[in-house]
Amino acid sequence: MSGYLLANYVQRRRSMHKRFDDLTIADDFMFCSVMQDPALCKKLLSIVLSDTIGTITKLQYQTAFEKGNSKGIRLDVWTGDDKGKLYDIEMQTTDQKNLAKRLRYYQSAIDVSTLSKGSDYNDLPDTFIIFFCPFDYVNAGLPMYTFKTMCAQNARLQLPDGTTKVILNSKAAGKEKNPELKAFLEYMNGKKSEDTFVKELEQKIAEIKHNDKRRHDYMIMTAFEADAKRMGRLEGRSEGIRQGIQQGFADGAHQKALETARVLKQLGDSVKKIMQVTGLSKKEVEALK
Repeated sequence: MSGYLLANYVQRRRSMHKRFDDLTIADDFMFCSVMQDPALCKKLLSIVLSDTIGTITKLQYQTAFEKGNSKGIRLDVWTGDDKGKLYDIEMQTTDQKNLAKRLRYYQSAIDVSTLSKGSDYNDLPDTFIIFFCPFDYVNAGLPMYTFKTMCAQNARLQLPDGTTKVILNSKAAGKEKNPELKAFLEYMNGKKSEDTFVKELEQKIAEIKHNDKRRHDYMIMTAFEADAKRMGRLEGRSEGIRQGIQQGFADGAHQKALETARVLKQLGDSVKKIMQVTGLSKKEVEALK
């Protein structure tokens, strides 16, 4: 595909998505970009969990978990601290009516991926799955729902399985008593705030919007995602992008393949899959930054 045709192709698809300059913290791409900052990520976790978070030791975004023929998942923000705790942070923009089962599947996929063959079950780390939603999935009017494994006969008895699932509902931001969390939920709704953390987020978003590389990544990703959706092939974000790219780059233009591989690598796809999609060599894929 020539540069001219690619430019026209991308321009046509851009109209189907929100403009890059209009993205907010409530948009998946911007949320993931902001949360790449370890300090901001750690601060958000501490606000939500009302706990002291250890030093961030790893921080990845759009991380894929796939096992054999099972349905794969892609975590928006996947991080861990020096206390051995793991955190999955998601910005869920639409209510797909399946969040409870999705939480269940995410937990199982995370557990399988973190416990090596031959390890003891006690080696499983404590995990926290956090979903920020602009809707009330539980429909009980609360700004935050925290779920742990309780005993049905005695709710005060908790099974120490190390799992915590949190669903946040920005629609009920006004009911939140924690001022910092309230400010963030209101910020999700588009409300300005003098809160220190929200100000830091605004500054980071401004920086990202002036980053040509991030703008280009968004343009490429949304272009092929839109085309995959149009063709009815989008089962999940990463799968749709891969299939859209396979369709759009059938001519195998090398430069475009490199560009595509870089985006997929940032989205967390494995080297093997990127090689399959783009036709590039292992050496070419691994050399991309």
